[in-house]
Amino acid sequence: MTAVRKTTTPMDDPVVRAKAITEQLATLGARYDAAPVFPVESMKLLSGAGLHRAFAPVESGGMAFGDPLARNQCLMTVLRLVGRADLSVGRLYEGHVNALALFDWYGSVAQRADLRQALAQGAFYGVWATEPQPGVKLHNSDNGTVILQGSKCFATGAGGLAYAIITAQPAERERQLVIVPANDAKRADLSQWRVRGMRATGSGLYDLTGMNVAPDRLLGLPGDYDREPWFTTGAWRFTAVQLGGIEALLAETRLAMSEAARGDPLQRGKFADAVVATRTAYLWVRECAIRAAKDDPDGPAFARMTRGVVERAGLNVMELAARIVGTRSAMDGQRIDKIIRDLSLYLRQGGPDYARDQAAIAWLNHDVWGVEDALW
Repeated sequence: MTAVRKTTTPMDDPVVRAKAITEQLATLGARYDAAPVFPVESMKLLSGAGLHRAFAPVESGGMAFGDPLARNQCLMTVLRLVGRADLSVGRLYEGHVNALALFDWYGSVAQRADLRQALAQGAFYGVWATEPQPGVKLHNSDNGTVILQGSKCFATGAGGLAYAIITAQPAERERQLVIVPANDAKRADLSQWRVRGMRATGSGLYDLTGMNVAPDRLLGLPGDYDREPWFTTGAWRFTAVQLGGIEALLAETRLAMSEAARGDPLQRGKFADAVVATRTAYLWVRECAIRAAKDDPDGPAFARMTRGVVERAGLNVMELAARIVGTRSAMDGQRIDKIIRDLSLYLRQGGPDYARDQAAIAWLNHDVWGVEDALW
């Protein structure tokens, strides 16, 4: 019998490179969880593997995937792999990929060239939209620049990332995307980021008051950030990272099951429930990624529903893992404990009830699922 050799395609490359560093990312993740600081070594692993620019615009050094479906298939797998290794780094990486998408959609030729240069130096970006009242304002100055006033909160990677794309409110216009330096330690305040999980994300406060911004740092036009279906459907990316964490928890639970547990039909039943929950989340995230690749107008409805499906799957698997493994699931230093703590925080996304309600309204309005599902 002749062995059939799988043909390697360009999209396989980031997946192979992500697989090669997951064990190191997991090891480093435990260290950064114990002594929370920005995970410099983990981010260097990502950039060393070329993952920081794989999904950038082609003009900025990104890979040519051929079509959006192939790109999202590859990206979903990479996000899951990084999330399996360390959810904190997965969150940082997902924010970076989000920023790359914004450059792809709205960046000028010059901005994409600047991005290429920054990525060549190993830079990572974030996207910061959450803010305390009264929000971040954008004022015109006398010398042709604009001045920012206000702060961002829950700013993932504050003080550690090289740059962030933020939202700012101009006078009498829709909010504007602005590219700003994110590594000024004097502007970052992480004092309130005292959390049980996702510690290494450093999601603190970042003060933008008085920052002068040149016109070429304004990304796209006012209102671009909120354009649908991209804005809402883009949630599929963070659900892919969360899915990776759920998959990691399932794998660790399987390894931790004692022979007595494996021989107990009740415990096996719990494990089966965890498998079903995890795979269900996978199918929803995959479908959402497909819809995003097709710019499906019903993508936002899928994304909103997928958020809830993944949240419920994560909560179920956390509870089942604790019941199967027992006290060890809550012991400091155990990988299961870290994953549960990280997931318990990461799953807390804003407005879950509203998102689910809006998805239900869309389904009631018409057959959102349709009959043209294109599965890979």
